[in-house]
Amino acid sequence: MKDVVSPDPQPTGDAQTMTPPNVWNKLFGTSTPKWVEDIQPTLWNKDLSAEDYVDAKDRYQAAILDQYKLCVEMADRVSARRALANTFFLTLQAAVLTVIGVFWKDKPAASPTLLLFPLVLVVSTCAAWFWLVRSYRQLNSGKFAVIATLERRLPARAFSDGEWTALGQGKDKSLYWPMTHIEQWLPALFALTYVVGFLTALFTT
Repeated sequence: MKDVVSPDPQPTGDAQTMTPPNVWNKLFGTSTPKWVEDIQPTLWNKDLSAEDYVDAKDRYQAAILDQYKLCVEMADRVSARRALANTFFLTLQAAVLTVIGVFWKDKPAASPTLLLFPLVLVVSTCAAWFWLVRSYRQLNSGKFAVIATLERRLPARAFSDGEWTALGQGKDKSLYWPMTHIEQWLPALFALTYVVGFLTALFTT
């Protein structure tokens, strides 16, 4: 069973009023990662010892380690492709907004309803962005589940318990804010911007 770290005592009196709001601290503050004493109880696999790396067991553990390395490498590649996809779509949306800004400055005499097709097109790119990133996220979740399972056969559970515990398991945003919590809103934000811009052009002409 994992050790529970006692929370710091809450400030009282003047100290409490001087403390920044919790929401502000989560969004913009920075916390110190958990240290060795907090990670130690869950890092090492108690079911394995040095005796498990002898003769045939040694070869078996080496095979598991090779598979583990392959899984970690593939997970890193998926993360890299996911970051590349985000960069591509961000660049694309920035270019679209630049074009919109140019035409907004010198509005053409044509009917705003002609913008319906471009609107559908750019909103479709936002939908494609959302589903692509979601697919990468789901793929990585499966890969890290396999990595965590393989770590049960290794001396240390570096990722599944060690690193994740050091980062507060993603619960404290000031300690670690998972990128998935940010990237999942970007496509929707851009799509909403396009729809609002289209309605504004439609009703102000």
